Amino acid sequence: MKIPVGKLHSALKKSLSPCYLVTGDEPLLATEALDAIRLEARKQGFGAREVHVVAGAFDWSEIAAAAGSMSLFAEKRIIELRLPTGKPGREGSAAIADLMQKTGDDLMILIEAPKLDKTQASSKWVKAVETTGVHVQVWPVDLREMPAWASARMRALGLKPDRDAVRLLVDRVEGNLLAANQEIEKLRLLLGEGPVSGADVENAVADSSRFDVYKLADAAVEGQAARAIRMLGKLKAEGVEPVIVVWALTRELRSLARVAGFVQSGMDLGAALQKAGVWRTRQGIVRSCAARHDARDFYRLLQIARRADAAAKGQMKVDPWQLATEVVFGLATTGRKAA
Repeated sequence: MKIPVGKLHSALKKSLSPCYLVTGDEPLLATEALDAIRLEARKQGFGAREVHVVAGAFDWSEIAAAAGSMSLFAEKRIIELRLPTGKPGREGSAAIADLMQKTGDDLMILIEAPKLDKTQASSKWVKAVETTGVHVQVWPVDLREMPAWASARMRALGLKPDRDAVRLLVDRVEGNLLAANQEIEKLRLLLGEGPVSGADVENAVADSSRFDVYKLADAAVEGQAARAIRMLGKLKAEGVEPVIVVWALTRELRSLARVAGFVQSGMDLGAALQKAGVWRTRQGIVRSCAARHDARDFYRLLQIARRADAAAKGQMKVDPWQLATEVVFGLATTGRKAA
């Protein structure tokens, strides 16, 4: 069956399907839909996960073998298929249709693809998925729907925005859901739960000592190592909480890792930037950063950032600023130099 992404959570509460296909070009909503499915699957005992990215001369026999093999510890398993183009080809279409016959209590299939055109949506493999499981369609949020979406998102995080706060936020992000979500997360970090006014939104932007965390991230992404390290020291001297700095750096690293992953799967860099939701005004510096690093670099830096976050929250006896320095320097230099 087919359902819009807005009905996924209620559908998951009723039952877990043996197969899900998530399609659409809205990165934030698609990622959240996939995460919601994985979370529910984990709750129901699916402890093993195997990911296959369909790119280039992909060997479809790997999928058949993976579906037919038994887990070493007899765990329930998820096999994920990522289709960057949404076109598995004749062999792939047959393989996916065959895969639907192997799903069951111990095997779930999760497929991710971009928005499908009319021909793709009526293909045999999509119909096979819809017969066996659930096709989750992710549609962009219309500009007219953005205020309601932003208000609901803020309230879900414990914020209570007034009308001016929502209007200013929506005006600033210009329909970009990833940007809107980032701004909402920043407001939650700065203000905590409770009322949010239009003045609060304006002040969050005007608060230069905190807003400079964005400039710090940009300097690191641009490769300006010395400048980025100086800015980090300035933020520390001004008393900015390290958790905010680490949050901004982690956000950048996740975006960069996502871009690098798409490129690694065979996607053109321009398409990867668009799919990852990178603003056009920032695509130049992200391109330069992607040229200095590969996906492994970003994942390595993410591991350091996670330790920095734990340290900033008192969960590790390590200096979070020292770890943040490692992240900034690693991001601003080449992978080899940082290592």
